[in-house]
Amino acid sequence: MTEPLLSAERLTRVYRLGEEAVVGVQEATFSVEAGEFAVLAGPSGSGKTTLLNLLGLLDTPDSGRLLFEGRDASSLDETSRARLRREKLGFVFQAHQLIPVLSAEENVAFALWLRELPEQQCRSRARQALRDVGLEGLESRRPGALSGGQRQRVAVARALVGEPALILADEPTASLDSATSERLLDLFVELHRSRRVAFLFSSHDPRIIGRARRRIDLIDGRIVSDVTVSPAGTIPTAAPPSGSGREGTPS
Repeated sequence: MTEPLLSAERLTRVYRLGEEAVVGVQEATFSVEAGEFAVLAGPSGSGKTTLLNLLGLLDTPDSGRLLFEGRDASSLDETSRARLRREKLGFVFQAHQLIPVLSAEENVAFALWLRELPEQQCRSRARQALRDVGLEGLESRRPGALSGGQRQRVAVARALVGEPALILADEPTASLDSATSERLLDLFVELHRSRRVAFLFSSHDPRIIGRARRRIDLIDGRIVSDVTVSPAGTIPTAAPPSGSGREGTPS
């Protein structure tokens, strides 16, 4: 039996604010299969970003385990965690997090420079990734000379260039208008279909939730439902009607 791409086992993260303990995520248990197109859904403050950061090894749980392809990633030292992030994961952040003094090509190539690949290979793969997201001809522009949608596409190219198994996208449409958001979502769907890379979003945007094949709902740091909303291999083009989930498994 094939191991899930990623498995969370009772992940818990608690923050301390003075004397007060604030639960970010509480005993989250679920797995992500290769090639999934799923969303962590819930209102602001529900724990979506905290959980995504734990899954992406950007934060450490207070308890629980995280397995990546069957390997216990939660016990890795920081060097090994960084290597796993570079080689297996891609990230699309809400605020882009592009380096303002670097060009679009250099921002994308930066992910490969960290892996110490040959310069020519880094540049070539960065240019191809930018072509794949529709930014051919804009390689030399710095982030300040790009629109919000173009900057987010650079961020997507940066996430893709390392050929990850899983892309984690945190509220990727939050700062975009409706038309730009729809174009970006079309891009995500096309990249998922053409590359078979798994996507896991965190979002309360109904446009993302409507495109997801699987919806994992969080409230107050807890997973309260995990529902498949369309069969494997298909992605909805619009939000499904209420109660249309094919299967549901409360956590």
